[in-house]
Amino acid sequence: MLLQNASITVTEFIIGGFDETKRPVLVGVVILVIYVLALVANMANIVFIIYDNRLRKPMYLLICNLAVVDILYTSSASPTMIGTLVSGIKTISYVPCYIQMFAFHLGGVMEMFALSVMAFDRLVAISFPFQYHSYLTNARTLVLACALWILACCFVAILPATVIPLPHCHLILKYTFCDYPAIMRTTCVDPSYYFGMVTIILFFLLFFTFTFICLSYLGIIYFLKLSSNNERKKIGSTCLSHLIVVSCYYLPIFVTSVLTRIGVVLTLEERHALMIGTILGPSLVNPFVYCLRTKEIKCRILKIFQKI
Repeated sequence: MLLQNASITVTEFIIGGFDETKRPVLVGVVILVIYVLALVANMANIVFIIYDNRLRKPMYLLICNLAVVDILYTSSASPTMIGTLVSGIKTISYVPCYIQMFAFHLGGVMEMFALSVMAFDRLVAISFPFQYHSYLTNARTLVLACALWILACCFVAILPATVIPLPHCHLILKYTFCDYPAIMRTTCVDPSYYFGMVTIILFFLLFFTFTFICLSYLGIIYFLKLSSNNERKKIGSTCLSHLIVVSCYYLPIFVTSVLTRIGVVLTLEERHALMIGTILGPSLVNPFVYCLRTKEIKCRILKIFQKI
């Protein structure tokens, strides 16, 4: 696809983010191993939940939704990084680059939404244990998940809408794959206005979702005080899984997206490392956390291995 009315005609971009990387093949193999593990673990979670009728409950449907989000998020960027590092393929066509940008940022926004709705699910389950299954049915959970996907698409659609009309002056992407900052820096315009606009949207999403999660846990803590010791242990075990997942996602996002906007300076290598960690870390940790800490899924896995 050719970009008309631009300073240069763009048919493909060159990924330059790994040009200074030492031992690129080794780094690529490490990313490949982590990516495959994350992919297999998330797909296994989905299969376990779909296959077992006893797991077709709102909580597990939301875990399944999170696994789908993780697969999208890590698959949007990892194959490109692996190809660049291992095979030395540094070019990506114009249209696939924009598709990758949309998929990557959609995965990032949906990760926030998925974690928020899971916190809400735990709050309802703990606050109204007897009415929980009447309040959050499977049908309502699926409708809620679909609504969040549509809302996330609406937010992310702003990105290609702002960058596609702009003329390009460069072909080399400064970063490791096609995300919004990388593509925006190839245009002929001053990106400050666009980065400022996206920062406001991102801050709104981060603030809203993180605050929602925190308020949900404040409500959970309140009800914990009214519970017995056995109930506290059970509730604490369930919530700890979610808190681990929330920390793995929000911590690097907070560093790369918020602190850098208020004066914290990161080298290009540090930014790349944090970005790769943000993509691969939660996608790898999430399925293992829920497999190991969720009794029903863990029992299902043990039964399968016993049959083998």
